[in-house]
Amino acid sequence: MAFRNSDDRYGWLSILMHWLVAAAVIGLFGLGFWMVDLSYYDEWYRRGPDIHRSVGILLFCAMLFRVLWRFCTPSPRPLPEHKRWEVASAHIAHGLLYVLIFVAMISGYLISTADGSAIDVFGWFQVPSITGRIKGMEDTAGLVHYWSTWALIALAAVHALGALKHHFIDKDATLRRMLGKS
Repeated sequence: MAFRNSDDRYGWLSILMHWLVAAAVIGLFGLGFWMVDLSYYDEWYRRGPDIHRSVGILLFCAMLFRVLWRFCTPSPRPLPEHKRWEVASAHIAHGLLYVLIFVAMISGYLISTADGSAIDVFGWFQVPSITGRIKGMEDTAGLVHYWSTWALIALAAVHALGALKHHFIDKDATLRRMLGKS
């Protein structure tokens, strides 16, 4: 399998980035959903948010790389059997997925740094607050984070269902291309 995308297939780096981002987004959503109900005395009360923030920062770096990579190696052209509306809706969905991922990450960063503190990433490095202390920012950013993550998960589910529809109903190579099998 080639490193870069071709006209007909995805390269292994694009495939790897796709699945890593998908796993991180689903994992972060699950962790976030679970940790909001933790009590102060739960051993995960601090550990869960620390992991959530650290993975979120690493995902942000991966997404920046992914956006740059898309400019370096365009996606394969649509399959000939895809209808025009399918191609257009796929482009819109992918664009919205990228936007929602960045909105979720930026709002999460703003929640965590609203008090002026830095985010420690697994003890490897710190990401400082760029806003300093802004009263009420964590509440506004929290609402944006909440709704953007739910929208992201809903759209990702539609995206996955579309891939499954192409695989099982249309029996085309859409999903196989993202699995590196076609």
